[in-house]
Amino acid sequence: MRTRTTQPRKVNVVTLGCAKNVFDSEVLMGQLRANSYDVEHESKSGDAGIVIINTCGFIESAKQESIDTIIRFSEAKEEGLVDRVYVTGCLSERYKDELKDGIPEVDAWFGTRDLPRLLKTLKADYKRELVGERLLTTPAHYAYLKIAEGCDRPCAFCAIPLMRGKHVSTPMEDLVRQAESLAANGVRELILIAQDLTYYGLDIYRERKLAELVRRLSDVDGIDWIRLHYAFPTGFPMDVLDAMAERSNVCNYLDMPLQHASDDILKSMRRGITQEKMDRLIGDIRNRVPEIALRTTLICGFPGETEAHHQDMLEWTARMRFERVGCFTYSHEENTHAFKLDDDVPEEVKRKRVEAIMEQQAGISYELNQKFVGTRQRALVDRTEDGIWIGRTEWDSPDVDNEVRITVPGDVHLRMGDFAEVEIESATEFDLHGKLV
Repeated sequence: MRTRTTQPRKVNVVTLGCAKNVFDSEVLMGQLRANSYDVEHESKSGDAGIVIINTCGFIESAKQESIDTIIRFSEAKEEGLVDRVYVTGCLSERYKDELKDGIPEVDAWFGTRDLPRLLKTLKADYKRELVGERLLTTPAHYAYLKIAEGCDRPCAFCAIPLMRGKHVSTPMEDLVRQAESLAANGVRELILIAQDLTYYGLDIYRERKLAELVRRLSDVDGIDWIRLHYAFPTGFPMDVLDAMAERSNVCNYLDMPLQHASDDILKSMRRGITQEKMDRLIGDIRNRVPEIALRTTLICGFPGETEAHHQDMLEWTARMRFERVGCFTYSHEENTHAFKLDDDVPEEVKRKRVEAIMEQQAGISYELNQKFVGTRQRALVDRTEDGIWIGRTEWDSPDVDNEVRITVPGDVHLRMGDFAEVEIESATEFDLHGKLV
């Protein structure tokens, strides 16, 4: 065993999975910092005595990544490189009883709503006066704002309700206070997240309140962009589009995972919508906000998906011409409604269908991006790489969407979080290229 070089009051928080997990890790880190712990996110120094792994359990590949990470730090503990290892998040919520026996090196397992218990284990106080305050892991100019936890939707393929529970909205006043605190610390873009944004308010206000929330957040001084992620199509509150059209700091952007296009598969997925209704909804959205960029997510290889169903989705996405598309292979998750079905589409076929969707989308994206050539666009600067500054337009979310690669004269220096006016000179499938005006 190596000579101990770890710091007992230093914590390394490792985050896996989606933006909701990022948010949870930031809240945890804020609480630990307030309890006089030295906290780093995904530390490279290797001297943290405590490691907390915030896991993802959504699909098989994410589960495997989480398990591999737990094993890696458990082995580090065996070698004396780490004192204690704790596991929290979705995988732990769902599988902690099974994992305890297989990975005994882990000191304790916690679920998605066990933050107070985790802090107590670390002999830290849960400071209620810090609710809403976080230690950001994103660049300082943007932050995720989780407006609700859990989900009430019955989607057949989804295990989120098993891991996150029922939908619980965060009161509007709390969210406004969080936004004000973030803005005071330099955040310029708020990315609203939840498993289902459109359900916001139904549980605590007895009506959908997303539009009102967006307007109140847009009134916060210092917030230049508000972006909406994870909207459910069934029961979509159209008044949100009025807020988007009215407020200049609400991005013309909407992430709405539609999952499929074939009526047979949509019914089997328990999505509560048909292709015809989706067509009408998308048409209404684009009519209300003509400049909107729609992002969607699709699943290939759901049980019972035939080649005809796949071709239906290909033809539909070609017709819809979404600005942004993500596509994934179906993952057969136990205890979901779809787990009762035969996972009858071979993995190789699933992958080929994803490739076909994404190849088609690359062509659509290329064509759509050409309209920007010769125009001037406002871009939010995220980082620099090899002398080129990288930014985003209001139609692009970080990490998942297009980027603007900005050439800057040698005597000019931009900063992360600056807004830059860029003359677009060329465009590829997923990037715009231009020069600073």
